[in-house]
Amino acid sequence: MTVPKPAGLGRTRLAARCRTITEDPAFGAVVFAVILFNAALLGAETYSGLVTAYEPALRAAERCCLAVFALEMLVRMGAHADRPKAFFRDPWNLFDLAVVLSAFVPLIRENTTVLRLLRLARVLRTARFLPQLRVLLIAVGRSLPGTLSFLFVGALVLYVYAMVGWVCFAGPDPAHYGSIGRAALTLFLLTTLDGLGEAVHAGLEISRLSLFYYASFVLLASFVLVNVLIGVVLNSLDEARELEAEANRAEEVRRRGAAAAADPDELHARIAAARRTLDDLEAVLACAPASPPAARPLETSGARG
Repeated sequence: MTVPKPAGLGRTRLAARCRTITEDPAFGAVVFAVILFNAALLGAETYSGLVTAYEPALRAAERCCLAVFALEMLVRMGAHADRPKAFFRDPWNLFDLAVVLSAFVPLIRENTTVLRLLRLARVLRTARFLPQLRVLLIAVGRSLPGTLSFLFVGALVLYVYAMVGWVCFAGPDPAHYGSIGRAALTLFLLTTLDGLGEAVHAGLEISRLSLFYYASFVLLASFVLVNVLIGVVLNSLDEARELEAEANRAEEVRRRGAAAAADPDELHARIAAARRTLDDLEAVLACAPASPPAARPLETSGARG
């Protein structure tokens, strides 16, 4: 067996130690608490009185949060010291790294508005420590293609009904149907069923056929299309749960392999046990009696002769 190089062994041990820290529930709880504390600081800065009275304390607290986040990223990167590419293949690691490093970029650090928005993005890092929220965000991302198709169909339905409304109600009700834009806005608000009763009563004063117009629109836009969107999101949620389960299984296998690689004695013991098992199997096969040769079939034609 090839003995690992000292540098490679050192990286493996460093990764094992950092991985032990990152997998500790206390580590996640501390980082999660700092993220919430950072969000509370952002909220406190919206009060001018607090900023005026406690500005030095708020700035010091912000620097402490930034130091904790930077230290966390160093530990997470150290946990991937034996496989650096795996760190950059994880989208959550890339997001965390971009959010933390942005605070050290001079141009961004000098822009107060951009810096506050990036600090607000740190709140989204809570998804790393909340598996259900992480699954939900993945589901939202996977549902985007289906959602875009839904938006196209919904816009088409809205446009057709807006044109019909403009043709039928532009004269009697110009405030709501005087143009295609006003008609589309009116119908879009009706998809929430807010003000539907008033719209139906106003339409009945113009024509009784307006009842079929509103009924068909509400049935198609508020029930059919919305249920289709819900179905797309639920399907994406199931896919996200399967992906999360597969990622957890792969991570568990990787952890076991890394634990075995980090402990040379345990690895040697497993190899020795495997060799003993193979030796015992060879001994059993060598002592087993040979199978008797298969009996040749009788030649019935010669026996009859």
